[in-house]
Amino acid sequence: MKKLVPKPFTFKAGKRAVLMLHGFTGNSADVRMMGRFLQEKGYTCHAPIYKGHGVPPEELVHTGPEDWWQDVTKAYEFLKNEGHEEIAVVGLSLGGVFSLKLGYTVPVKGIVPMCAPMYIKSEETMYKGVLAYAREYKKLEGKSDEQIQAEMEEFEKTPMGTLKALQGLISDVRNNVDMVYAPTFVVQARHDNMINTDSANIIYNEVEAVHKEIKWYEESGHVITFDKEKDQLHEDVYAFLEKLNWKE
Repeated sequence: MKKLVPKPFTFKAGKRAVLMLHGFTGNSADVRMMGRFLQEKGYTCHAPIYKGHGVPPEELVHTGPEDWWQDVTKAYEFLKNEGHEEIAVVGLSLGGVFSLKLGYTVPVKGIVPMCAPMYIKSEETMYKGVLAYAREYKKLEGKSDEQIQAEMEEFEKTPMGTLKALQGLISDVRNNVDMVYAPTFVVQARHDNMINTDSANIIYNEVEAVHKEIKWYEESGHVITFDKEKDQLHEDVYAFLEKLNWKE
């Protein structure tokens, strides 16, 4: 089976817009189901794909947080240029970190960080995640076990400056969370083994939003948008968006 290359999406509906941000090693598929759900409820949803994502893993390691942040701000500008004055942001994992960064960089209507890390995971853990992603990607490309093994041995020789830069980004956002004033709904999966789940408490306690909520999803893991409680998550995000003080 040849891997289908994921694409950014724009699901058009009403004037209210939601920028949807995927995770590290993820792509727009991370938030696609939620995007379709919100579109049916009248929200225009747009999701970019960061540079080096949704393509062979060899390309990922030559990109970094500065590239991805550029993609996030371009996506925000895209919605502005489409005539959307009011934009809420929903982000998974790294996308959640970027949603908070947007919150203290540009005007946003509301923020939904989902399983967003505020603690620095060890580089080793992150590295293992990248290797697992690379192997999985090659399987989906339909390569033989021998070919995958040979390519992985080569891949493991590549320096991963990306991971250090990623840790720097998380640390930087963590230090600025108290600059977020937009309404915030913190989403955290109880069985998240990718990040330290106390990150959710840090975000909830430190954002300066007057309106803030936190919810723990007891049955879900890190990629909460694909997990058992995704339908409930859709409803909860929609309910939060409906509470925001939209002009129209």
